[in-house]
Amino acid sequence: MEKILPARLEFAPDGTPYSAAFDDIYHSADGGPGQARHVFLGGNDLPRRWQGRQRFVILETGFGLGLNFLATWQAWRNDPQRSRRLHFVSLEKHPFTAADLAIAQQAWPEFAGLAQQLQRRWPLLTPGMHRLYFEQDQLVLTLLFGDAGNQLRSIDASVDAFYLDGFAPAKNPELWSPAFCKGLARMASPGATLATWSIAAKLREALSAAEFDPERRPGYARKPEMLVARFRSRRPERRPLPAERRAIVIGAGIAGSTTAHRLAAAGWQVTVLEQAAEPGTGASSNLAGMLRPLPSADDNRLSRLTRAGFLATRALLGALPEARWSPCGVLHLAREAEHQAQQRRAVEQLGWPAELLQFVDADAASRRLGQPVKQGGWWFPGGGWVQPSSLCRAALAAFPERIDCRFSTAVARLEPGSDGWRALAADGRLLAAAPVLIMASGVAAPRFAQFAWLPQRSGRGQVSHLPSAAGPALDTVLFQIGYAMPEVDGVRLIGASLSYEDDEAGERVADHADNLARLRLTLPGFAAGLDPATLYGRVGFRPMSPDRLPIVGAVPLPGAATNRRLRDLPAQPGLWCVQGYGARGIVWSALMADLLLSRLEGEPLPLENDLVDAVNPGRFLLRGTQLAGEGDDEPS
Repeated sequence: MEKILPARLEFAPDGTPYSAAFDDIYHSADGGPGQARHVFLGGNDLPRRWQGRQRFVILETGFGLGLNFLATWQAWRNDPQRSRRLHFVSLEKHPFTAADLAIAQQAWPEFAGLAQQLQRRWPLLTPGMHRLYFEQDQLVLTLLFGDAGNQLRSIDASVDAFYLDGFAPAKNPELWSPAFCKGLARMASPGATLATWSIAAKLREALSAAEFDPERRPGYARKPEMLVARFRSRRPERRPLPAERRAIVIGAGIAGSTTAHRLAAAGWQVTVLEQAAEPGTGASSNLAGMLRPLPSADDNRLSRLTRAGFLATRALLGALPEARWSPCGVLHLAREAEHQAQQRRAVEQLGWPAELLQFVDADAASRRLGQPVKQGGWWFPGGGWVQPSSLCRAALAAFPERIDCRFSTAVARLEPGSDGWRALAADGRLLAAAPVLIMASGVAAPRFAQFAWLPQRSGRGQVSHLPSAAGPALDTVLFQIGYAMPEVDGVRLIGASLSYEDDEAGERVADHADNLARLRLTLPGFAAGLDPATLYGRVGFRPMSPDRLPIVGAVPLPGAATNRRLRDLPAQPGLWCVQGYGARGIVWSALMADLLLSRLEGEPLPLENDLVDAVNPGRFLLRGTQLAGEGDDEPS
């Protein structure tokens, strides 16, 4: 785990942005935009090399003030022959705050419009990957905050051009080392190029040892020379483009709807098959659900995934104005004093920005709630509630020309065919066919032969709907042992029960009583005198994975050898799944949809390699797979 320490905006006497920590400047004093165009674009033979391409990927070793990105964006945007999609991946150990970026980028008025878009989307400074979309999702910026030497190994990408741009080798040697250059070579696509302003002999030797052929060229301004290199390996392309962009998605819950949306945004034609009459009627039909990450002091896998998922969902909600949600904040109170100490320690050790996570003591929590509580806990200012069904509807409606929704359409079985995968009705009728089929049907997935192996359990959950007059009003989402929502459409939603091997679809008074009892442990006088027998609510069945993490990726072949490496497990061609979201569908959905699309397209992945492996469906087929979950089973 590492904390992100923001860069300090400082300037050299001539006004050039400067880092006291590294005793070096961020770009040439002779003109930053000119250096970006000459060294990095020109050194990689851009724009020519991206012209006519379906996909082009650039990796930069040091985002800094975003100058190279802005110059590249402008050149790509102005090129009528530009690539269909451009991915720009950049590492940064000490990112600037959005406010400092706005100040520094004023020096380049030629990029003003682009810089303002970047500043508006600039992520919170937390470790890991952050994905930003521009130009109708055709320009994708993936930022990786953290130590470059460590983080380079976590990137999965096939890179066409490298911008080797960090502080000078004498100031920051790890970015120019032989090991680092070998890490670049691991990601190089056939014919990949590299450019940098440094001509250090040790760098040339390191690049040559990593299968790059370095060559000196005239430099920019007062630098007489610069370095370019070409990857000489003849290995085949490891991330081929899809032959066709057509897919079937089974299920129009939050998993299927967000997946269809992400594919359509990238130009895919998607057929969504849903047995219900409308989207979001299964596990996604609650009136509202909780949106917040789940931190841990050691920033474990669940902490990292829920943080990345929370930020991705927030970004998706910002792009879908028809989705109903409220950033009213989430107050997650400790269960007892020891748990409160753990929560406080986690906040101190993680060092996340206050906009994402704060610790509040019992007095502050009581003031926020307007009623006394015994423990403090986590406060998530950007969290809140989301109405899942509205998110499903908004996602499916965003691209009507690319998403064909077929409701009241029950799929009985799947079979491979000459046209890819075929979805069939009970009477054998062909419902749809496409090269790619994505299973997103929640608890129903194991009923299909291709998913009978899936170690997914059905978790029955019951929520209770209280009248709006029941107890004092809540302005935030409250969670401790149970949860309570602010009023939504005249209803106060509380919950939720969780039971396994339980297929009772009807509501139970005992579960309503249990929901009330758990909430009253937090707020003793809440809904006093309310008879559980008078309540109504909703029962849903959540697809729970054994380790509480999503099950997302290519579906392995039945009986695949269990002693292989995870990435080497043979998969069923064209068959994928987005499953196992459990009670965290709101948190997982946008991020997992992005991951699935990136895998289908062979694009840079939006998560670190260990997290991609953590959600890989094949993990359950490996010998010795540890299925113990991290965190608890609280609903969201």
